[in-house]
Amino acid sequence: MKNFKLYILLAALTTGMLCFSQSMRKADLLYENRAYVEAAEIYAQLPKTNLVLEKLGDCYYYNSEYEKAYGAYSQIKDLSIESDLNEKFYIKFVDVLKGLKKYEEADNVSAIKLNDPFNTANFKSLLKRIIPYEYELKSFTDKIGGSSFGVGLYKNKVVFASTLNIKNPYYNWNAEPYLDLYEAKITLGDSISIDSIKPFNKKINTKNQHESNAVFTKDGKTMYFSRNLKKRIDLDSTKIAVVSIFKAELIDNEWTNVEPVSFSSNIYSTMHPALNHDETKLYFSSDMPNSIGSFDIFYVDIMEDNTFGEPVNLGKSINSVRREQFPFMAKDSTLYFASNGKRGFGGLDLFSSSIKDGNYLDALNLGESINSEKDDFAFIVIDSLETGYISSNRSGTDHIYTFERIPTDRVYYIEGIVTDKVTGDLLPNTTVTLFDEEGNIVSETFTGEDARYKLETRPNRSYSIEGFQPKYIPEIEFFDTNDSGNIEFNIELEIESYKDAEEIVTDDEYGNTYIELENIYFDFAKWDIKPQAARTLDVLVALLKKYPRMEIQLGAHTDSRAGFEFNMDLSEKRARSTLEYLVENGISRARLTSKGYGETKPLVPCGDYCTETEFSINRRCEFLILK
Repeated sequence: MKNFKLYILLAALTTGMLCFSQSMRKADLLYENRAYVEAAEIYAQLPKTNLVLEKLGDCYYYNSEYEKAYGAYSQIKDLSIESDLNEKFYIKFVDVLKGLKKYEEADNVSAIKLNDPFNTANFKSLLKRIIPYEYELKSFTDKIGGSSFGVGLYKNKVVFASTLNIKNPYYNWNAEPYLDLYEAKITLGDSISIDSIKPFNKKINTKNQHESNAVFTKDGKTMYFSRNLKKRIDLDSTKIAVVSIFKAELIDNEWTNVEPVSFSSNIYSTMHPALNHDETKLYFSSDMPNSIGSFDIFYVDIMEDNTFGEPVNLGKSINSVRREQFPFMAKDSTLYFASNGKRGFGGLDLFSSSIKDGNYLDALNLGESINSEKDDFAFIVIDSLETGYISSNRSGTDHIYTFERIPTDRVYYIEGIVTDKVTGDLLPNTTVTLFDEEGNIVSETFTGEDARYKLETRPNRSYSIEGFQPKYIPEIEFFDTNDSGNIEFNIELEIESYKDAEEIVTDDEYGNTYIELENIYFDFAKWDIKPQAARTLDVLVALLKKYPRMEIQLGAHTDSRAGFEFNMDLSEKRARSTLEYLVENGISRARLTSKGYGETKPLVPCGDYCTETEFSINRRCEFLILK
């Protein structure tokens, strides 16, 4: 009897293990084919191993169900030892935390697990100072049903992608109908209404394929849009749906000649087309080879014969190691796009970038008034530049919003610290001057006891900044401000003292700084510059030309022979004669002062009992650096 019971138990365990194995294989197959809704239903019924929990969390994550994803991921985090969790897991976990506005926890995980410290609270504070606009949003697709996103402007209508056609087959990823393109009329005012919604013809809207993100030429005769290819490719044991940009032509009021563009491919995606204002370039997002991240923004030139040039990657100012998508080029040449790889609030955030000297500046997050903890994307601005449309799933479903943007008073500044280049000592009371690109003084300040400075700047300008301290060589740094969150520059000015830079400059025991040159000799009772003295002074001229901010005092001394008043007058004449020599050789008089000391400061205090050598030592010129 005992053996029979044991047999029954083993049979039950074997059957349970077999059922688990079969269910796991089925769920994994659905997961690999990105049928996340069905896969999640099975994973949810399986024993909660770490592998099951992670894949269950992924199914929710990829459909932006962050509460459910957090529930699954949190259990993994509690159950696993450190080595079980890789970087990809923590990236997803941070995304989920941000999607639930758990920013402090997200920052901690990012710093500790990803070695990527970030302070969201400080980031929010910064953006409030520097974003150019705040946005007022109103949804206009929330009452028509389904998911809708991606506005294109077509004559007096809007064109958008939507799951409105419930007769369409369902897409396995999210169990919603495939996307089609629709046109409609929008009425704006105190309230927004959408009417006359009409789908495009069957040459555009196809069965079992998504169509989205349409953009039109100004004459309304050419349309570019995104469509996924029917055939999936096998990438790393996962079936990937490739998306391509298609071009269509309006002939006899019918969209036809629908063909993929020449730079598309059946092994990588091109999507989200956007035209620049003069329609000479087509921007798009792609994961083509040599991309910086999983999706980058590119452009191609549109030739006169309507062919396309080679794709050009917009570079690291725009693209990150993750996703950059949904580009839009405004008529003022500002690029707008969505990214989940740059600093933001969760999901895709909206960014802008301006062009300067042919290069895109670092991208600026558009701020909390338009970016939420969820996906915010597909920004377009109408020609007035004050209104436009965005798409967002902040409500849990993709909807389209109109916006009105209101200019803000932005505060930009540059800050830093001034130190001694050699010793590293702080340098309080340093004059810090900000110049524009023409060399005009914009503003000036003095460093405090902490040697720090802070000066206000303007966006998208070229500047130079100078740190000046008496007896130091002024240090000048050049920089450009941009339109990004990286506005609070930290420029450490390291300035070097004259005595560290030049062997002939030295300090005495009282802290006075002198230029040590071969002594200048004058004939007895004379003050004219002799040829030997001129050669010595030429060294001084060269030094003063090398350092145009240096100011010196020329001090002349006599020996103690002759009377006090005679010696004082003679030393004044010798000092002035030396000053005039420097002026005649191109040194500004404003940088020079002269002073005669007579016999009052002998180097050898021997009085009337000096030797000829001692008299000659006391009969000298000294060059004291004042600034």
